[in-house]
Amino acid sequence: MRAAPLVTLVVGAALGAGGALVALGRPGPGPRAVTPRGPLVPGEQATIDLFARLAPSVVSITTLAVYRDALTLNANAVPQGAGSGFVWDDAGHVVTNFHVVAQASAVQVTLDDHTTWPARLVGAAPEKDLALLRIEAPADALHPIPVGTSADLQVGQAVFAIGNPFGLDHSLTTGIVSALGRTIESVGGREIEGVIQTDASINPGNSGGPLLDSAGRLVGINTAIQSPSGASAGIGFAVPVDTVNRVVPQLLRHGRLVRPRLGVNVASDAIARRLRLEGLLVLSVDPDGPAADVGLVGTRRDPRGRLLLGDVLRQLDDRPLRSADDLLLALEQHDPGATVRLVVERAGALRTVQVTLEAPR
Repeated sequence: MRAAPLVTLVVGAALGAGGALVALGRPGPGPRAVTPRGPLVPGEQATIDLFARLAPSVVSITTLAVYRDALTLNANAVPQGAGSGFVWDDAGHVVTNFHVVAQASAVQVTLDDHTTWPARLVGAAPEKDLALLRIEAPADALHPIPVGTSADLQVGQAVFAIGNPFGLDHSLTTGIVSALGRTIESVGGREIEGVIQTDASINPGNSGGPLLDSAGRLVGINTAIQSPSGASAGIGFAVPVDTVNRVVPQLLRHGRLVRPRLGVNVASDAIARRLRLEGLLVLSVDPDGPAADVGLVGTRRDPRGRLLLGDVLRQLDDRPLRSADDLLLALEQHDPGATVRLVVERAGALRTVQVTLEAPR
């Protein structure tokens, strides 16, 4: 019976403070020696260099909602949402998605150096989900992003997305171009064509951030994901840079997307389908417009009141015209003064005319 206290004492000494087991008479184990890893593989180093070089061009965008205190009537700005964007030029212009700033009362842009600047909206193209902001930051704090082209992208090509998913700034994800030529719906319901599909992880907050190629050039602006859960499921979409590079100069000059003028008013797609027409029915022709110059005819009534259908627009250059959106998208590819080839049906016969587009009035 007297041995029990001794056993207890020895066990207590072995456990030590806090009950941890301690080997009596031996030194405790230390950290293991670090195994040298050698140099990074070329692909890793290239990705690291790309991020270090391009991250300063990426900005964080915070949208604010303004509320008035019911008692004091003071206006208070409260953060409403977050997104990404990138520096377009050293004049302080920043590109992002329209849906990032659409509902905002005010917008703030945070640069790579963690300075935050109030932003004003210079222009927007909701039909392309693009918006252009401007901040009054000094030129030496701005790092315009290098611009590439989306015309020569290939499926399987490596791409990199930098943005602020879930408010976590300057996050890098990598992937490939999964598909090309996708079509998605913009905020206003219009179709955006030629969209890039990627498996680079894109999450809420990435919207408006850049999609880059392995040379560190902008090839798209991350815009949307397809996901049943709302988080990345490996299918992301980016508006191609060739669209961005065509639209941004118009936002700078006009504040909106400007299309050259053909000078026709066409019937709705529903009416064309009801009449079983393969193309766009011309309702009216502007007498001073390009369409009138080449003799296009609108819908009218004869002296007895019978409806005479106007010309049907079948094709503009190489694009078949099956909807009003097709006509708008075709016109967006041209500048005022460009001459286009228009295939027109009249009384069942097809003819081709050359039309010179005008600037909008």
